[in-house]
Formats: sequence, structure tokens, C-alpha cells
Amino acid sequence: MPVIDLSSPVDASGWEPDPIVHEIMTPAEGARHMAEEMKTHFGLDFDPADLPGGELLSLDTLTLTSHTGTHVDAPSHYGSQGDYGTPRHIDQMPLDWFWRPGVVLDVRDVGIGVIDRARVEKALADIGYQPEPLDIVILHTGASQHVGTPRYFTDFAGLDGPATDYLLDLGVRVIGTDAWSLDAPFTDMIRRYQETGDRSVLWPAHFAGRRREYCQVERLANLDALPEPFGFQVACFPVKIAGAGAGWTRAVALVDE
Repeated sequence: MPVIDLSSPVDASGWEPDPIVHEIMTPAEGARHMAEEMKTHFGLDFDPADLPGGELLSLDTLTLTSHTGTHVDAPSHYGSQGDYGTPRHIDQMPLDWFWRPGVVLDVRDVGIGVIDRARVEKALADIGYQPEPLDIVILHTGASQHVGTPRYFTDFAGLDGPATDYLLDLGVRVIGTDAWSLDAPFTDMIRRYQETGDRSVLWPAHFAGRRREYCQVERLANLDALPEPFGFQVACFPVKIAGAGAGWTRAVALVDE
């Protein structure tokens, strides 16, 4: 069964609004660090020079948000209260949501702005597919070409409220995108709000999660590598971070043969 990587990297060299700090302890530094830890915590003396080459193990320390790189948003990310009760954190979500049949909707023609219900319905009609309950629906906006640059955070399209509700009405509980956000860019939303005064244009996809329990997978990548728009499984299990509103994932597609 071919496995296709659908994840974008956690890369400290790329541009992020909240920069990533990636500190690397070399194997030699790791040996000295281990010796110090053994002495401090367990009262043991150990000379790092006794190790082959004076080296033990490297160690990476990262400072980043749980929304950096490909990640799964939990209901608790959308607000402190939901119409269905207290929103669950990422470590509380059912794992069977995150290994399901997938379908990719090509909406690259939208450009920058809003993907409405009619455009979602057209994308499904174009490929002759109707999502089943718990299918994972993924939006191919084309945004992943800008990963690591400021344009990744401004040049994409996101769902509006009715489009989100339409997918949730079908029983979908995980919606993915190759963009930074499942909503339209901040710049687009705020401009439309200032022009209209309509608060419903502000983060409608995220705020739908206050009414209906569901998860988003943001910052996917490599969607062009999928041979067909459906006929594959998506595995996107989130890292189990206690009490968190999101968890990183190494999302992959498992292609049926």
C-alpha cells in the first residue's frame, strides 16, 4: 500500500508569525549533559571520555506553538463553551476520527478569499463523490506552494459558515486544508467585516466548532501527489498533548491498490 506524506515540516528556517526556536545539542554536548544529569539527580559520577568518541546522543529542544506545522485543531481551540457542552481537548478526541477514507476537493481556482457551499458542492459533483459520515474532507487550495514565506499566511482561500455546516451535516467530523487556516485569511475577513459590519464573516469555520463538535487539520501539503481525489485512507493521529487545543500530526495518505 503506497504511503504519501501529506505533512508540512516544522522548520525553524522558514518564516512564521510566531518564530520557531530550534536548539540542537550535539552528541558530544549530550554526553556532558548526561554526566551532569546523572550527578545532579542520581549521585552518579561518569566521565564522558569513557564513551566512544566522547559522544552520547544529540538532543533537540524546540519552542513553538501547537499550531506550527501540520496539526489537528481540537474543539477547545474554537472557544471555552460549545452548544454541545464543554469542548474537548486534543487528548480527549476519539482516535477513530483520524484514520478514515479521504477525499480531496480541488478549489485552487478560488484564489484568495472564501469557499462557499456552492463551490464545495460543485467540487464534489465534479469528481462524482458524496462524503460518507466520518470521511475526512481535504481542501486543495494551492497554498502549500508558499510554505515558509509570508504569502503562506495571506494567499489562500477558506470555508465560509454555510460551507462548513454543509460538510458537518453530511457527518464529516474532520476537515483538512493545505492552507494555514480553514478560514479565509485575516486580511480578507477583516476587510469584508469593515466593509459590511457583518460579524458572520469573522472566523466562521472555526466558530462553527462552537455549535458542532469537529476537528480541523491545517497546513497539509503534497496534495498533488495523490493519484485520485478519493480511494485512499487518511491517517492524521494528533500528538497527545494533555489539555491542549491542538496537536501536531504526521498526516499521510494510504492509497488503495
